[in-house]
Amino acid sequence: MKCVLYAEDEPDDVFFMELAFQKMGASARLLTVRDGAEAIAYLSGDGLYADRARYPSPNLVLLDLKMPIMNGFDVLKWIRTTPSASSLPVVVLTSSGNDTDKSRAALLGANGYLIKPSHPDKLAELARVFKEYWLENDHLSDESLQLAKPSAPGIWR
Repeated sequence: MKCVLYAEDEPDDVFFMELAFQKMGASARLLTVRDGAEAIAYLSGDGLYADRARYPSPNLVLLDLKMPIMNGFDVLKWIRTTPSASSLPVVVLTSSGNDTDKSRAALLGANGYLIKPSHPDKLAELARVFKEYWLENDHLSDESLQLAKPSAPGIWR
């Protein structure tokens, strides 16, 4: 089963995204983290996230920009400069429509920039689009993830 890592500090936004993913059915698993540092720990497989059976590598990252400890820009920069994560699709999902934020996200390598919808039905539609495009039809991330995984310590395929 493919999974999506959702980095979001706002509990209400997490609740509504979980509800949207439930409406889609069991074909995609949504995993959430509360801040940028936790997102990096998850993606690195550090600490409790080392158990990849319980915390699998995501096929897509949904990234809020305004998070505590480490913001979404810092996480995006880390992803794009870390060989094992650099090809991971990242969609910024934020309440900010600020042009500076959009430009910065694009320069840091975001694959998309979406404004959070205010209505749960619109969010469910957005989750369906994530599923259909990123999880069912986009196969570049599958190949990239396989290429980026080390076959042995210090050896890359």
